[in-house]
Amino acid sequence: MLAQLFRFRGGVKPETNKTISVQEPIAQAPLPARLFVPLHQSIGGAPNPLVEVGEKVRKGQLIGGADGWVSAAVHAPTSGRVLAIEPHVAAHPSGLPTLCVVIEPDGRDEWIERRAVDHRSLAPERVRELLRDAGVVGLGGAAFPSHAKLTPARAVAMEHLVINGAECEPFMTCDDMLMRERAEEIVRGIAIFRDLLAAREVLIGIEDNKPEAIAAMQAAVLRLAEDYRVVGVPTRYPAGGAKQLIRVLTGKEVPASKRSTELGVQCFNVATVYTAYRALACGEPVLSRIVTLTGNVERPRNWEVRLGTPMREVVALGAARADSSGFLMGGPMMGFEIPDLDAPVVKATNCIIAASPGLFPPPPPEMPCIRCGACAEVCPHELQPFELYWFSRARNFGKTQEYYIFDCIECGCCSYVCPSHIPLVQYFRFAKSEIWAREREKQAADAAKERFELRNARAEREQAEKAERLARAASARTSEKKVAPERPPAVDGPPAAAASEAAATASDAEAIRKAAIAAAMERARAQRESAQPRNTDGLSTGQQREIAAVEARRAVLPATPAGGPGADSVPPAASQRDE
Repeated sequence: MLAQLFRFRGGVKPETNKTISVQEPIAQAPLPARLFVPLHQSIGGAPNPLVEVGEKVRKGQLIGGADGWVSAAVHAPTSGRVLAIEPHVAAHPSGLPTLCVVIEPDGRDEWIERRAVDHRSLAPERVRELLRDAGVVGLGGAAFPSHAKLTPARAVAMEHLVINGAECEPFMTCDDMLMRERAEEIVRGIAIFRDLLAAREVLIGIEDNKPEAIAAMQAAVLRLAEDYRVVGVPTRYPAGGAKQLIRVLTGKEVPASKRSTELGVQCFNVATVYTAYRALACGEPVLSRIVTLTGNVERPRNWEVRLGTPMREVVALGAARADSSGFLMGGPMMGFEIPDLDAPVVKATNCIIAASPGLFPPPPPEMPCIRCGACAEVCPHELQPFELYWFSRARNFGKTQEYYIFDCIECGCCSYVCPSHIPLVQYFRFAKSEIWAREREKQAADAAKERFELRNARAEREQAEKAERLARAASARTSEKKVAPERPPAVDGPPAAAASEAAATASDAEAIRKAAIAAAMERARAQRESAQPRNTDGLSTGQQREIAAVEARRAVLPATPAGGPGADSVPPAASQRDE
């Protein structure tokens, strides 16, 4: 039965350059003298080191435990001794160091005890934990922990499980060769994911420029009596994008604000399901991956390389030519130039391309945008890259978000067709990084403000509590100094007697309050009277005689009447002195 296929908008058709690296079967890369195994090789939390310097490890031993649910474990690729746990240059455009476990192989390749499990006999949650602890992540390039994607939506039944074998990037053939040589293990791994998601239908999408891989997968499906559909999809970049492949095979468009599971569909790479099968059926965690070595080399080929192997040693297997100008990790559309070949192979390393001026000529100088709209025509997410370019260049990051810059998957189609040779994707990456940086600054400022407000609230609360304690202590001291009037004994009686008793109690309280006020006023008066004037020090003899005369005259004056001072009570002489 022919499958109905749909089309996604946009896309380009660059030269594939795939045939040069599929002439020989996958080869096993030799062990290097040192393995630099990064602890952080997936999206999510960085695993914590579980070994110490000087410790002997065996092949498959856990050396980095998963940090949280969105994380994946890391294991020793071979047996040997831990020389160091230190930062080492990372396989990243920045070249910044990342924490690595440095292992010196002993050459014995001695395994840990391996145990195979039947996923059907275990609870789904336990199977997901085993995949997390085996380090299974998306090997198509994103390196997202696979166990986190294997939880179906509660409200939507899983209709389609899409297996991605499209491999649309030019030069890259690692998935092609894996499907040709290990199709049966891939089909068995698909069964694990199908059971965990309870998917109704399995669709395996492979670009139609890989006829050998399509035939191998169809034969494996027939041998294992599975009802999977192997579908050849038109060769058009980026058909290997998850949303694009879902659109081609199912007709469903996944909005940027939703996960594909909310539409009843999930997508995994063929290499991912292969490693999941090896992890459960053979007890082998993810220790190596298939890497395409191609480009300007004498012997292009696919190699199975241990994680942590320096890329310099992988490049040496292909004998890079003397005119090689650099090396790319990933494809030419979405990959990046490796800043240092001492960087190790990681789970996301699917291809290493030796560049040369013949393969990748120097880009022409950037010219002004002519607003031709070619970039918008090829954008697979139906964005307007020329608008995003203008706002990114003007640092108007708010506007870039209004034009959905985070829907951009950085596929490079817009840069590929731009007649002005503008590196549009680089502008978009810059804008995204600036937005993320500002978000982090805002979160830090909000956290600081919250801490400041909590500190002030705590200080105010402590001050109020202290004032309340002081008020209670002062009230208690005042009550102790005053003897309350003796209250009559309580007598059970009618409501009128109870009301009379309550009124008496209130009267007593009012009397105590007035007594406290009067006592305070008396203390204040006494303090005023006890204060002696200090302006009589150092007086001359004449001044002292004058003061003595005044005091003598005051002594002979009559006392003020009890009724208070009045005009009739002041003697005439005293009245004249005051005037």
